Amino acid sequence: MSKKVRVRFAPSPTGGLHLGGVRTVLFNYLFAKQQGGDFIVRIEDTDQKRFVAGAEAYIFNCLQWCGLTPDESVVQGGPYAPYRQSERKELYRQYAEQLIKDGHAYYAFDTPAEIEQMRELLKIKGSSSLQYDHAVRMNMNNSLRLLPEETQQLLQAGTPYVIRIKIKADEFINFTDLIRGDISFDTNVVDDKVLLKADGMPTYHLAVVVDDFLMKITHAFRGEEWLPSAPVHILLWQYLFGLNHMPQWAHLPLILKPDGNGKLSKRDGDRLGFPVYAMDWSDPVTHEVSKGFKELGFLPEAFINLLAALGWNDGTEQEIFSMEELIDKFSIEKVHKGGAKFDFEKAKWFNHEWIKKLEVDQYAARVKIIFESNGITISDDNYLKRVMELVKERCTLLPDFFTQGSFFFMAPVSVDTAAIAPKWDEKKNMFFMELIKAWQLSTLWNATDLELSFKELAAANQLKTGELMLPLRIMLVGGKFGPGVFEIADAIGKEATIKRIEHTLSLLQ
Repeated sequence: MSKKVRVRFAPSPTGGLHLGGVRTVLFNYLFAKQQGGDFIVRIEDTDQKRFVAGAEAYIFNCLQWCGLTPDESVVQGGPYAPYRQSERKELYRQYAEQLIKDGHAYYAFDTPAEIEQMRELLKIKGSSSLQYDHAVRMNMNNSLRLLPEETQQLLQAGTPYVIRIKIKADEFINFTDLIRGDISFDTNVVDDKVLLKADGMPTYHLAVVVDDFLMKITHAFRGEEWLPSAPVHILLWQYLFGLNHMPQWAHLPLILKPDGNGKLSKRDGDRLGFPVYAMDWSDPVTHEVSKGFKELGFLPEAFINLLAALGWNDGTEQEIFSMEELIDKFSIEKVHKGGAKFDFEKAKWFNHEWIKKLEVDQYAARVKIIFESNGITISDDNYLKRVMELVKERCTLLPDFFTQGSFFFMAPVSVDTAAIAPKWDEKKNMFFMELIKAWQLSTLWNATDLELSFKELAAANQLKTGELMLPLRIMLVGGKFGPGVFEIADAIGKEATIKRIEHTLSLLQ
């Protein structure tokens, strides 16, 4: 590859960052790192009506959590600044004017009412298309229909206008997609897109082409929903810079609803009870809070892993990939053409696997916050990590550490004596009374010695160890769960162990 690889992610600061957006970032990032290239984040805020305060900072917070740090952005800076399109406003007009000069674009003075009238007439005629295109442009209020002096008069009078690209009829536009192969578009179904709006801001179509050229972008990976815009972009590349400068494109498959019927949306997440945003997003207008994967208890390693698996695999049975392995094995040609169904149960499986795989040091700080938000103050971080090691096999999401491990820090709020009572008798009661005395006198307190003394005492009382283990577990934990019961006793200590046994015995009287 002769040119240095440069890829970009170009989000609009209009709300939360959908997991599909993060997957687009990931595939760009993996490709750039594998090729020794640069990953750029460019903020496309040309649509000021949809701009949402706080959304830009939120996007960068999400990327930081995911470990997808840009090489250039509004945060990092870089040689092609500014990286916010609203700060590049003035440079777009010259390209739009050049297109007019070369006969590839035109001024359109139509009012919203005139455009609506045009569409109503098309409806009456039974037209299948209601767009502003080659079939209607010569009946509209634009510089193609007006005399040059009429156009100048309107411009000099300050009449509001937009600049539209002029799409020729009866042509085919072709390009090769790195995922989908050769693609062809009939220009008869492509409308004359607005390139420069009445407020002087460019639309996405003009800005993305100009910025990709000026920032020397070599590859553009984006969602397949942008495929219909490809012919306009290809023509802009051809007219402004020449197709030899155009990036190689890859249109990524959609992330679909769990049933495969359509693109996954926030509404689907709300309906089915799972997040679709990387992190919690609070809408500053509606104040609606949308749950994120991070706050639900996902590890960033798991989140990245599950996104990589949505529409890509390396051709093997391997499912768990570290970032380093993904960079090494990623190939854009192995991204699937078809959409990928989102499976939340599979997503949780990834998280469970990463909880087990990582050292607890790497996420203990987040677990500590969860405990303290539930009223348990952690004064000994090493003890917390010890508990985490004991229960991590049973945890799917980070809040599960509290559910599975709160009894290590405080006596259970309730004890499931109903699970003990049916097989409880005086002989077992006497056994536990003797166990209390034996453990009170014991100078050794570790899981191995506790288990040995427990079994010896059971044998001496002609009781089966298996019939005594469940009562002991419920006494210490409150229910039928938790790691090894003697490891629990070892961890919580002699005093707490004996108190919990005594408390349960009093409940069984």
